[in-house]
Amino acid sequence: MSTTTGLPEFSLANKVVLVSGAARGLGLTQAEALLEAGAKVYALDRLPEPSPDFHTIAERAKSQLNTSLHYRQIDVRDVAALNKIVEEIGDVEGRLDGLIAAAGIQQETPALEYTAEDANRMFEVNMTGVFMTSQACAKQMIRFGNGGSIVMIASMSGSIANRGLICAAYNASKAGVIQLGRNLAAEWGPHNIRVNTISPGYIVTAMVEDLFVKYPDRKADWPTQNMLGRLSKPAEYRGAAVFLISDASSFMTGADLKMDGGHSAW
Repeated sequence: MSTTTGLPEFSLANKVVLVSGAARGLGLTQAEALLEAGAKVYALDRLPEPSPDFHTIAERAKSQLNTSLHYRQIDVRDVAALNKIVEEIGDVEGRLDGLIAAAGIQQETPALEYTAEDANRMFEVNMTGVFMTSQACAKQMIRFGNGGSIVMIASMSGSIANRGLICAAYNASKAGVIQLGRNLAAEWGPHNIRVNTISPGYIVTAMVEDLFVKYPDRKADWPTQNMLGRLSKPAEYRGAAVFLISDASSFMTGADLKMDGGHSAW
């Protein structure tokens, strides 16, 4: 792998990294990048079975990258089971070096119509779930005494109100993730655990493509709202994942890496 010889600080060789929400989409894309940088990756997700792409990537990790990709089914709201799985991974590997917390849900509903049940589910997955996943991993990092890096997927929607997108609960949950990142960084810095967040802009995923069928005006309008005049792809966040987990960002903590095409910089 070229990163090992050219830019060794980006190498994740011999590192063990967890990625929640990695059965598909952005989480799986970032997991693949970590594998290419040399990490052994454990994907956590609530789906009974990951996407077909997952198995292709797992086979490539084994046959070409000399590492491995494993799957563990878990709903991040099941805190006892979550801690058990993370501890078992620590027992097997004897270390835990990183986490990308990418599990999250979205629900677009007018604020006047949102039920408490729906709002609580949004916060439970997007904020409490991220918190508990980070906590479970931090316990193992402290247990092994090697420090680590935690990256939580927030959103530009944690800093702005999206024009034409009715999702007050989602945006509030992502704002909570950004603030959570700062506070965990402060508490866990003495243990050499870094905590940062990534705030993506609009990403074209299968879910968003389905949304464009329902709201074709958004497909035309959303690209006009940022400085690059286009939407992003999951692959454009690969480098950020490797950067924040690796020693290339060794003096970066408590920060939010905003990657929104300039959307919120107007």
